[in-house]
Amino acid sequence: MSSFPRTIAIDGPAASGKSVLAEKLADALGYFYLDTGLMYRAVTNEALTRGIPISAQDAVTQLAETIEINVAPVNHHSVVTVNGRDVSNQLHRPEVDRNVSAVSAYAGVRKAMTQQQRRIAARGDVILAGRDIGTVVLPNADCKIFLTASVDARARRRMQDRLARGQKVTLEEMRQEILKRDELDSSRTVAPLRAADDAVILDNSDLTIDETVARVLDILRAAAWKAEMPS
Repeated sequence: MSSFPRTIAIDGPAASGKSVLAEKLADALGYFYLDTGLMYRAVTNEALTRGIPISAQDAVTQLAETIEINVAPVNHHSVVTVNGRDVSNQLHRPEVDRNVSAVSAYAGVRKAMTQQQRRIAARGDVILAGRDIGTVVLPNADCKIFLTASVDARARRRMQDRLARGQKVTLEEMRQEILKRDELDSSRTVAPLRAADDAVILDNSDLTIDETVARVLDILRAAAWKAEMPS
């Protein structure tokens, strides 16, 4: 579907539904989808596995610069490998959840990941989802979406996801976790979470995923129509 924008950036806070939206859009459009958050989770998981203190910024940065991270779609899921080793099932464990914001705040880590993300995006027909795609990674993306939702809506989603993974959590625990993540993401010095000036902001607090996908497809069609209009 070449009439759609060839590079699509989706940003938003934790549990806003970025990943599911991007996956469904990629399926609908036949695009490649890269969940950039998985790359930061992979660095975090690798540091924890190797016993590198998360507070050791130089050591974590060196790790990010030297390991090879690949993300590939397999049966509608992203398979993440580090130096050829599949780590997909380790990336959402509680230890990674608690530490990924700190790792992603390190300037050297973000630089290393951004370089890899831009190489992937250069092929076109790609959707990148994260927290700084439209502002830092792909500032010239053909279309930018900033997906958001209320804290309560996001806490419910995160709780349902954790319960499905067999983790025992409460709604209030998830609410506090999301509030903390929001504060960390929006206040970090390097690439803080914010909507790009030219992003379309969509609040999906009261939308199903199918309704969200439909809204975004309309946004993409409008962007394609605008791009084809004579200047």
